[in-house]
Amino acid sequence: MADLVRSERRGAVALLTLNRPDALNALDRGILETLGEALGAVARSDARALVLTGEGRAFAAGADIEAMSRMTPVEGEAFSRLGHETFAALEALEIPTIAAVNGFALGGGCELACACDWIYASQKAVFGQPEVKLGLIPGFGGTSRVVRRVGVAWAKEIILAGANLKADVAVQIGLANRVFEPDELVEKAIETGELVAANGPIAVALAKQVLQEAQDADVRVAHALEQKAFGFVFATEDRNEGLAAFLEKRAPAFEKK
Repeated sequence: MADLVRSERRGAVALLTLNRPDALNALDRGILETLGEALGAVARSDARALVLTGEGRAFAAGADIEAMSRMTPVEGEAFSRLGHETFAALEALEIPTIAAVNGFALGGGCELACACDWIYASQKAVFGQPEVKLGLIPGFGGTSRVVRRVGVAWAKEIILAGANLKADVAVQIGLANRVFEPDELVEKAIETGELVAANGPIAVALAKQVLQEAQDADVRVAHALEQKAFGFVFATEDRNEGLAAFLEKRAPAFEKK
């Protein structure tokens, strides 16, 4: 089962690769459970950023349709719950997460990418939520995460029309951040992860937390969250090191303290 998700370290950056290329990395129960375990290992490690990608021609070409064709309503709900739990674990990581979408990111694959903090796309990337073409709806968080990235109107077109989007359109509407040549994609994502890793880890974690919690909050609540977190970092050694390094014109040596 562990082979379904390959785990590597590139310095301070963790790299997870969905490894079911013969099925275009379709998300069945096995790969979702294995991904959950891999995310738990990343959370317990000293990694300061995570890059998630797929082996072969796809990031993940949706959930496993053959498996879903045999599911009862109760089993379907349980499968959706498993996907939500796995993607919530990804979203809850305190380190920044980057989806390096190398090919098809359809259905559950698009939802998985949207559970990352941001998306880098290969020129060959294709995004979409085609569930309605199968008489289904998104089941792994697409109806909430896609709308938060691209707005209600684009989310409705993507989900209700079920049409695919190429990488350039994904960037134009804010679904993806950047587009790269296919052979540069993962390395560019890791480079950005290394930029993140050089920053104060407590500050990065708190900034991510405030960004995520504030997006659904009243602006006054959002500002209060920021003020509290801003005050908290003043109690850290990393804050002392960061300011001292700036004043002394040297690189900081953060220790997550």
